[in-house]
Amino acid sequence: MQVLRNTGIAVALAVAATLPTSAAFGQGAQPGPTLAAVRAKNILDCSANQGSPGFGVPDSRGEQRGLDPDICRAIAAAVLGDPSRVRWTVLTSQARIPALQSGQVDVVARTFTWTHSREVNAGLQFGPVTFYDGQGFIVRRALGVTRAAQLDGATVCATAGSTNELNLADWARTNNIRVQPLVFESNEDTRKAYTAGRCDAYTLDASQLAAFRTSLPAGEHIILPDIISKEPLTPAVRKGDPQWFDIMRWTIYALILAEELGITQANVEQMLQSTNPEIRRLLGESGDHGPAMGLDRRWAYNAIRAVGNYGEIFERHLGPSSPIGLERGVNNLWNRGGLMYAPPVR
Repeated sequence: MQVLRNTGIAVALAVAATLPTSAAFGQGAQPGPTLAAVRAKNILDCSANQGSPGFGVPDSRGEQRGLDPDICRAIAAAVLGDPSRVRWTVLTSQARIPALQSGQVDVVARTFTWTHSREVNAGLQFGPVTFYDGQGFIVRRALGVTRAAQLDGATVCATAGSTNELNLADWARTNNIRVQPLVFESNEDTRKAYTAGRCDAYTLDASQLAAFRTSLPAGEHIILPDIISKEPLTPAVRKGDPQWFDIMRWTIYALILAEELGITQANVEQMLQSTNPEIRRLLGESGDHGPAMGLDRRWAYNAIRAVGNYGEIFERHLGPSSPIGLERGVNNLWNRGGLMYAPPVR
């Protein structure tokens, strides 16, 4: 089958007319424009990061690894039954929104902060938060700076088209601190500029600063304790296709619910025999929750089998045993002191 590239909702609507009816999906919903287009090309077009360890970075074979790529794989598994059916498009911070608006990609999962202007003005819809973050600063220990307020007069590196650039300006204005922003097109260029000593500090989401520090000489750089913003990171889709929005967000909810219910990548097959009504509904052993979205009954089972539950994804890429070494903190489940909470499947 020839793989088609999605050029937007208008093209997808035409494609939808050639696809199987809802009878093929358990008497459920008709496939909407985006679902129809994804099925027609048999591929999910997903954004990729230029390189953010823990969140998205190519491995030695060029495969994307990290929390965000695993979310895309989960969606591909839920929709197409195969987590490998993902085509990655590497995007800068500035290119993320136009790529989604134009239909170049079906989902943006790329350390993407949910903001009012992006959702209301740019025509995007954001899914559940996959990582609660906040913006911070990294500096050289030799600079002698221990708090952000001491950066008065400093040159600070930031990436264009990111919330980090605006947050830096807001923070400096609010606190009457003079900083000289040095802005670059990509995170990679910004990292290189800081490493080369072109700026006194580098501002970025704190989790990504922790990842970046692992590439620097041990003990020579410190992350300041000050957090200057809220950064709820979450995937986004285009507005106007409520079915596709439901698929994206409920796939993420399924991964969170799986952790809460004790369903793992290793035991998901065994869990099909569970008598727990919640587990049976989630895994498609009862109810028509998948067909209601135009998917197979085993949509969540396929996603969990592909990448594991949310906790497994976090531990694999960001947790204490990973090179990044982050504690769960607010990214733990709601019943373990965190903010991760998913509505029930019922």
